[in-house]
Amino acid sequence: MRFTIVFALLVGLATPAMVLAQGSPSVTAVEPFNLGTFQIHGSPHVGIVLRNSVVVDLNAANAALELNAAYPKLPVPADMLELIGRYEYGLRIRLYEIVNDLVASNSLAGNARPDFVYGLEQVRTLAPILYPGKILNAAVNFYSHVNEAGTPEEIAAGRRARRENRGVPYLFLKPSRGAVIGTGDTVVLPYGRDRIDWEVELATVIGRTAKYVSASDAQDYIFGYMVSMDISDRGGRPPGGNPLTSDWFVGKGHDTFAPMGPWIVPKEFYGDPMEKLRQTLSVGNEQMQEATAGDMIHTLYEVIEYGSSIITLYPGDVINNGTSGGTGQGTAVRGAQRFLQPGEEIVGAIDGIGTLRIHVKGEEAPPGGSGARLPPVKSYRP
Repeated sequence: MRFTIVFALLVGLATPAMVLAQGSPSVTAVEPFNLGTFQIHGSPHVGIVLRNSVVVDLNAANAALELNAAYPKLPVPADMLELIGRYEYGLRIRLYEIVNDLVASNSLAGNARPDFVYGLEQVRTLAPILYPGKILNAAVNFYSHVNEAGTPEEIAAGRRARRENRGVPYLFLKPSRGAVIGTGDTVVLPYGRDRIDWEVELATVIGRTAKYVSASDAQDYIFGYMVSMDISDRGGRPPGGNPLTSDWFVGKGHDTFAPMGPWIVPKEFYGDPMEKLRQTLSVGNEQMQEATAGDMIHTLYEVIEYGSSIITLYPGDVINNGTSGGTGQGTAVRGAQRFLQPGEEIVGAIDGIGTLRIHVKGEEAPPGGSGARLPPVKSYRP
């Protein structure tokens, strides 16, 4: 039967939808797709992105597909987190079915589009996951990012030392809700803070619950990939803080400091990032960063191994894999430090995944005029 179906497809006697009706467990998508969250008619909807230009409202498309008795009823996910958790348990095939049916019926262009298919310009693209349970970031995971602000001799020595002794990954937690924004949104420079920096990173989205996962098995626990930015405050602790203590919360945890998107590329449509990764970032018309996987100190699989040895990773958790040289605090690329200014635009991109465009504005003085420049608690003031 399977040979007959495949042969029928090859000679044009059967459509993908006809094959799917046979219930074959080896269903494949006739076109690659991405997955995102979009504001449609004023509320967030999970959408399938085809050809980087068309958004299919998943819930409405599923309802239309189920009008055909050949397709069994299947509850649709309420949001991206639920989709990720159920992807390997029936939803993957249903998404393939929807895509194949739309392609086979030529429903993606012109007057043939059903009312649940939109041009990308007709909807607002939100952050794909609203919101990850946790965001883990790998610090200094690219050789070109080691000691960027040092002298040429210090930079060379630091990178040489890391190559000789990679150690283990260094991970830190970044806030989720409040920090996460999507493409087209705005990073707000906290009032009183003037050393805000950029970092473009590959975001790995976890697809299965993972604990004590080895690097060799880590790929099995990945759902897909996004572009992310780790916006960073290099200004140190506010006045009055312990000067000998680093403060990752101040450095990484402000509102809007976790842009991600524009959508998720399921892993089956991207391939192995350690073989093909190329990520870039520009501020305005100036390219600041460019790197490939060959610059990474620890592979993304080693990062997952390390992270899952400390805390259980759940579907929809995000691991950002670090950034390369070319950050604002570094001097090796431009000869001087340079930080974000109101009115600028940051563009981060990863080949084969997408482009993340973020605007920059300054925060107005908050009530009392303290903001992040001082501990915003009255009892702390002199």
